[in-house]
Amino acid sequence: MVGKSRVKEVIYHLLVSFGALIMIYPLLWMVLSSFKPTDMVLPTAAQLIPTTWTLDNYIRGWKGFMGYTFGTFFFNSFFIAFTSTFGTLISSSFVAYALQRLHFKLRGVLFVLVLSTMMLPAQILMIPQFMWYRHLNWVGTYYPMILPYFFAIQGFFVYLIMNFISGIPKSLDEAAKIDGCSYYGIFFRIILPLIVPALVTSAIFSFIWRWDDYLSALLYVNRANMRPVSLALQLFNDPSSGSDIGSTLAMSTLSIVPATIIFLIFQKSLVEGIASTGIKG
Repeated sequence: MVGKSRVKEVIYHLLVSFGALIMIYPLLWMVLSSFKPTDMVLPTAAQLIPTTWTLDNYIRGWKGFMGYTFGTFFFNSFFIAFTSTFGTLISSSFVAYALQRLHFKLRGVLFVLVLSTMMLPAQILMIPQFMWYRHLNWVGTYYPMILPYFFAIQGFFVYLIMNFISGIPKSLDEAAKIDGCSYYGIFFRIILPLIVPALVTSAIFSFIWRWDDYLSALLYVNRANMRPVSLALQLFNDPSSGSDIGSTLAMSTLSIVPATIIFLIFQKSLVEGIASTGIKG
């Protein structure tokens, strides 16, 4: 029996490793191909390890376009991702606390409306949102990509934080009320410190989603110096004059570094925020 169990375990790990290799192979190819000479990327596409290593793709790609280095595009992406993530955390935590702990009329209706935002494809709202933002003269600015997230428009984060708050004993709220805390005091002194794992989880997901957001940038950004990384990578591919595949791969490799670093740093909090439902009491 022990031998059969060991064989099953070995087979399981081999299959999982093979599946992981299939999933990660395109990423490895992109990273390693970014060190190949541009004229050797496609001819040696089946070859994973470069025969000739070079940093020319990174040097050429970082120079950017029209007098703007790729550092400008990275700054734009960081600005959009950080500010929208901050707005998401603040607004989602407030809304989650109100829906989970406070009692008021139409709370159930509001909760259903929040959940409905998770079920509605973003493509359906694309045209009416664009018309609305154009009426507000927001097209050509970062406002459509930042300000809406200060109003808890992503029901996923509200629902995630609500589930975490539901695991916090209500006796803590009652004890705080006896000590004279208002609803705001309970939130900032009791709830907020305890939902840090859920906030970290929400921050990681929100940052990655905003960092990779290509469609919003395509719709609302119309100046080269305002482009984020996700949209700036498009400039390397010009159908009329050709594509710089080497620089595209090099800058694409750099573009995944920030999200990867954030994930590795906060991996423990991410797992805790997803797996845990708060303090049981």
